[in-house]
Amino acid sequence: MVEKLPDAQKEKAAEEPEQQKNGSFIVPTKTFAALQFPNYRLWFIGQLASLVGTWMQSTAQGYLVYQLTGSPLYLGYVGFAAGIPTWIFSLFGGVVSDRMHRRKLLIITQSVSMTLAFILAALTFTGTVRPWHIIVLAFLLGVNNAFDAPARQSFVLELVSREVLGNAIALNSAMFNSATAVGPAVAGLAYAAFGPGWCFLINGVSFIAVIIALSLMHFKPFVAPPRTKNPFSDMREGLGYVFHNKTILVLIGMLAITSVFGMSFTTLIPAWAVDVLNGNSATNGWLQSARGIGSLVAALMIASQISSIKRGKMLTIGSFLFPTLLIIFSFIRSLPISLITLMFVGWSYITYVNMTNNLVQHIVPDNLRGRVMSIYTLVLLGMSPIGSMLAGSLAEAVGTPSAVLVCASIQLFFAVVLFIGVPSIRKLR
Repeated sequence: MVEKLPDAQKEKAAEEPEQQKNGSFIVPTKTFAALQFPNYRLWFIGQLASLVGTWMQSTAQGYLVYQLTGSPLYLGYVGFAAGIPTWIFSLFGGVVSDRMHRRKLLIITQSVSMTLAFILAALTFTGTVRPWHIIVLAFLLGVNNAFDAPARQSFVLELVSREVLGNAIALNSAMFNSATAVGPAVAGLAYAAFGPGWCFLINGVSFIAVIIALSLMHFKPFVAPPRTKNPFSDMREGLGYVFHNKTILVLIGMLAITSVFGMSFTTLIPAWAVDVLNGNSATNGWLQSARGIGSLVAALMIASQISSIKRGKMLTIGSFLFPTLLIIFSFIRSLPISLITLMFVGWSYITYVNMTNNLVQHIVPDNLRGRVMSIYTLVLLGMSPIGSMLAGSLAEAVGTPSAVLVCASIQLFFAVVLFIGVPSIRKLR
């Protein structure tokens, strides 16, 4: 006798692929488990193409700014302009993400990013680009990203079942870091051979892939949640949840420290390539790509082992390794050794950040996901401009290697504080 399923269960069964012929759902443990979901496959392919272009632009833009100004402080200005909109708009972006269909929101934000890339390409091809143009466009892109990032972070659970959410988050990281490995290297070679304009043009074209992928996805008709509160009440609800949940508060607090002190070194890589290693745009690309390769290895490792990983333990390992390796990197003057060290830097950073993302997403309730992830984005991206300005100012005053050393040492100090002061974090599963 065949048991009849209620309509709700039929719909759920239709959305999720069959794992076992006996009808029971077994959580997949394979590295690419999330790719069995058609919507996630479209997302993965489209985002991968787009992110390669994004990294090409980011790498070329940083080197172009340094080439135009010769100032590491100006690199800090660009990083500050790109990140400060996160402070202003990201919490509102989280509210918007919880109130409208995230696919529609992402199509809008990706289209805006495409337009800004084409504008920068046009300015560069015509020879009229100036540092202030880049700062203004970086600010506008930052405004757009304040709405895009919370939607992207919380969109993942709409593409897969909750059972493979951890794997999907890790694959997102693998996708991002595949682009980090490929994009900067291609940008460095393209910059040296053809100039920066082509890097910006390719980035603009790459957004078409993700817009098409989003358009091809199939979802149930979107039903907007009831709007019984104004946006500011929604923001307060999300902030209140974070501040009253000790675990999430500690995780996001440590992420803030990492964004200010740990990741500030990325702002200085163009200056490092020229001043420390006596290289050029290709050197800049190789340094960025080396970090991306290490990050990719970490993301794939996490994706394949996510069901058995002790997240708190891995987070703790990453929090110590990341600043320690940066301290070592600050003393290296050899390109080959620098590349190897940056691979391990990338591995440790992604291990730490991916575990933070995984833990937050598994703790937060669905109805607050967009708002909590907007706070996560505010900290991850919004603290970066402070770090960029700090690193640029330090590099201008004491030199690029000393700036990296100081920032990494502060990051390591806080890792020790976390280890001693909040032992419960390393016990999280």
